[in-house]
Amino acid sequence: MSNMELVNSEQVLIPLVIPEKFDIVIPGAPPVRLQTLDLARHVAVAPDGKDFVVATFTDTNMGRTIVTAVFPLQGHYLTLVRLPVCEYETDDPEVAIQRHITLVQAIQQGQLKAYVKKNQ
Repeated sequence: MSNMELVNSEQVLIPLVIPEKFDIVIPGAPPVRLQTLDLARHVAVAPDGKDFVVATFTDTNMGRTIVTAVFPLQGHYLTLVRLPVCEYETDDPEVAIQRHITLVQAIQQGQLKAYVKKNQ
């Protein structure tokens, strides 16, 4: 096999784009240590005591742009990371961050189910 055959193989490298981090302060919602592709991440506590993580991150490797997702927490650990309560996609980072803030506030007010139903 020649070197030229190796260069023309079907393997394609996907560049890793590190997103801009947003320093968002939401009263009553402590930020969480950001992961590599995160724009923002917070813990939100519902009035019934249930804890959630709201994460906004880039997901270009899965064919999506910016995703805002809500994950349940149990014992301060993410549970069923692949089964989020809800997920929203957008191409606009400003829209994603505004949705992030709105979701945290909806959780804090006990309105997460209503928000999800309204925005399906």
